[in-house]
Amino acid sequence: MKRVGIFLGKMKGSEKAPARPHYREVLWSWAGGSAGIGAISVLSVMAKLPLLIAPFGATCVLIFAATDSHLAQPRSVVGGYLVSALVGVLALALLGSAPWVVALSVGTAIAMMQVTRTLHAPAGAMPLLALTPGADATMLLPSALAGAAVLVGIGLLVNNLRSDRAYPRYWL
Repeated sequence: MKRVGIFLGKMKGSEKAPARPHYREVLWSWAGGSAGIGAISVLSVMAKLPLLIAPFGATCVLIFAATDSHLAQPRSVVGGYLVSALVGVLALALLGSAPWVVALSVGTAIAMMQVTRTLHAPAGAMPLLALTPGADATMLLPSALAGAAVLVGIGLLVNNLRSDRAYPRYWL
């Protein structure tokens, strides 16, 4: 019974929520996220490619509002999308799209991102996109890589316009 109490006690949390960021931080995050998704939208229309995928919104949160996070670094963004998209496409090609394949492909993507040191939370959705009925899995890899590269590029521009910020912390 004591172990159950300890287990449940861990779920209370041990810290207070972070302070609200200064309005300048909020405005920079807004500008970066808008510019990033705007660039992908324009590129998608110009190239006639399905580049606008939902996980890119979450990537913007990391690149423009959590800039120092390991999850926001170019290695993690581009590498995470590459690894996870490959896992999804391979899972579909080799095993189909049964629910157990979907579950294991997400778990495998997480594990592979950890092993390759490319952990990027939004990229964990790539196997789901590859295994969604009716999705064009052949377009997933180029779409993911193009979008990730665009967001990193916009991140380099927007984040380094500020005198008090340097992005990225590391490349490789």
